[in-house]
Amino acid sequence: MRFDTIIIGGGLSGLVAGIDLVRKGKKCLIVSSGQSALHFFSGSLELHAAEDEPLKAIAGLGEEHPYSKIGADKVAELAAKVKPFFSELGLNFKGDAQRNHWRLTPLGGLKRAWLTLDEFASFQNDDDLPWKKVALLNIDGFLDFHTSYIAAGLADKGVECSISSISMPQIDKLRENPTEMRSTNISKVLTGDLIGTLAARINEKIDGADAVLMPAVVGLTGCSDVVRLKELVDRPIHFLATLPPSVPGIRMQMMLKRYFQKQGGVYMLGDSVVSGRFEDETLKAVKTMNHGETEFEADNFILASGSFFSKGLVASQNEVVEPVFGLDVDAAADRGQWYDRNMFNAQPYMQFGVATDKNFRVSRNGAPVDNLYAVGAVLSGFNPIKEGSGAGVSILTALHVAESLK
Repeated sequence: MRFDTIIIGGGLSGLVAGIDLVRKGKKCLIVSSGQSALHFFSGSLELHAAEDEPLKAIAGLGEEHPYSKIGADKVAELAAKVKPFFSELGLNFKGDAQRNHWRLTPLGGLKRAWLTLDEFASFQNDDDLPWKKVALLNIDGFLDFHTSYIAAGLADKGVECSISSISMPQIDKLRENPTEMRSTNISKVLTGDLIGTLAARINEKIDGADAVLMPAVVGLTGCSDVVRLKELVDRPIHFLATLPPSVPGIRMQMMLKRYFQKQGGVYMLGDSVVSGRFEDETLKAVKTMNHGETEFEADNFILASGSFFSKGLVASQNEVVEPVFGLDVDAAADRGQWYDRNMFNAQPYMQFGVATDKNFRVSRNGAPVDNLYAVGAVLSGFNPIKEGSGAGVSILTALHVAESLK
């Protein structure tokens, strides 16, 4: 079976690249092993969250950073396309790349963000919140949402919280088995006609509040339930991230996947690439776990397999490897240089990843592979935790590489 492009990895970077390619009429295959980091999605995307003005910070990064390989001007150009890109899929974000805003975290703190889903709480300034009092609501029995921490954080900003919980017979059935009281299971119940009942319960708890805050447990498969709930509640309602799994993250992945397939893309879920056939310095075809000796050929390949979390990189006792093709990896040879003993410092291993040239072409045994590119978390040269740049690198490198494949 032959394609124009085969993408290895079905998370954020793989889906963004795939969607951009199929929009251009390319025949595209995504091979996805399953869960991605989107299942841990906070509701916000970060471009460079270490500074207030991300584009200015990006202009000063080292030459090996993925943003520097794209180029500061090109980063700004691509970043401006991201909100319209997601809006066309039905995912609406607020924010821009010129200046970060602030989002409310699940522990009541504030963190910088580039883009935030419009149903989530966010602010332009970290010291001037728009509320005097909020109704902070939880679902009765839901343990993955910590109202006391959130209330304490808001109190530090001068916001009073009235804390209460919502009980519904349909949700109470989940409580018969504590393991079923997860965000995704609650969202499967809170849908359709029950949105009206939920809104009525919320309106009973408002008690003079300026706004309502509640966990993101609505809208697993699409945005319609979220929109309906906002229409029915008598005050502005804002969602906050919960402990994983992330309902908005799973929704985002499902919507990206559906759009990709609707545009003609082929998405192989629950499969993984296990080997490739190389001729000279060109990758000709790959084999997958589920298809045995069947080869999938393409003109170009994109590696979007993620970092250690999704096994796009694998660490043994003495080395870090890329496990599918044996690609060259930028990583310290001495294990003692992989980490800093102070756990609060930046950890060197976070910058390990697949080595690429300025066009994101990978290399193998020191020789560049002409038609194999890497995007997203598998790349070397950046620290997504310290910089707050994981989503930005994933999205922008994917768009940049997809744009280069004519």
